[in-house]
Amino acid sequence: MSRFINERKSNWKRLEELLAKTDGVTGLRGLPRAEVRELGDLYRRAATDLAIARAETKDAKLINYLNNLVIRSHGKIYRADGQGINVIWQFFAKDFPRVFRETWRYTFLAFAVFTGFGIASFLLCYIDFNFADTLGLASVRTAAQNNQQWWLSLNEANQIGSSQILTNNIRVSFLAFALGAFFGLGTIYILVINGLSIGGVLGVCYKVNPAFGNALVTFIVGHGVIELSCIFIAGGAGMLIGYSIINPGDLSRSQALKKNGIKAVQLAIGCAFFLVIAGIIEGFLSPANIPAVFKYGTGILTGVAMYSYLILVGRKREKTSEESQLLRNSV
Repeated sequence: MSRFINERKSNWKRLEELLAKTDGVTGLRGLPRAEVRELGDLYRRAATDLAIARAETKDAKLINYLNNLVIRSHGKIYRADGQGINVIWQFFAKDFPRVFRETWRYTFLAFAVFTGFGIASFLLCYIDFNFADTLGLASVRTAAQNNQQWWLSLNEANQIGSSQILTNNIRVSFLAFALGAFFGLGTIYILVINGLSIGGVLGVCYKVNPAFGNALVTFIVGHGVIELSCIFIAGGAGMLIGYSIINPGDLSRSQALKKNGIKAVQLAIGCAFFLVIAGIIEGFLSPANIPAVFKYGTGILTGVAMYSYLILVGRKREKTSEESQLLRNSV
């Protein structure tokens, strides 16, 4: 059986490489015709190898490995071209959370930049109104002094407010993503500006009128977890693009951009979906005259749900791939 494995493991490894290339929205359409034909040929060989392994060995790990390989190949080859809803399901059930986990360091870096400047802005505006005026927050100070809760105006026309908020949130996230093409500097700029703005507004509000600041936080908390998370993820996607340009590693810059650009686009698309949810919450629930506990509860529950999805969904498939890697190393 060792000879059987040694003679065929290169074919199995090559088949896994081709299957990895088909992961994502494009599927087989992302492969050249020659590689599509090669995948079909290797699939048929793997199916034959599986039959031999079942008949001649009791090696459960080998049989399980080949079985998974054949099932994955069959699914790729015989999947209908017009998948429609299945493509969307594949994206949200596998691709988006997987890419998020692969690129979480960039998301964390975006979070760190935004939060660092946000905290600094809060403290500086709280200590010195001159800094707040430099940021253009004089009108916020006036509103806090007169207890003018401007965000409550969304109750007058929730549908319009929700639409405007959704458009703005998507715009900010898109800019954080797209400006990564400028060596990541554009992304950092967007994160810094938004961090300074939000931190500064809160600093002014709490300095002038703590109760007013609490009311603003109560408004923000319901939708803020999803909204800010999406900005961080989109910012991380932009940084991923920028880093691919600065340090492509063993790949050429065009190859690095193609590889990581696909991941960045997937992150941006996933963020757009979550921002729709955040926009609906911000337009309808956040300005509603309901107890604060419901808004805080919404923020907590949506945050837990979002990160549970991003961290946990699709892990079973990844575990199977890791087991396959261990098997290849052992053989």
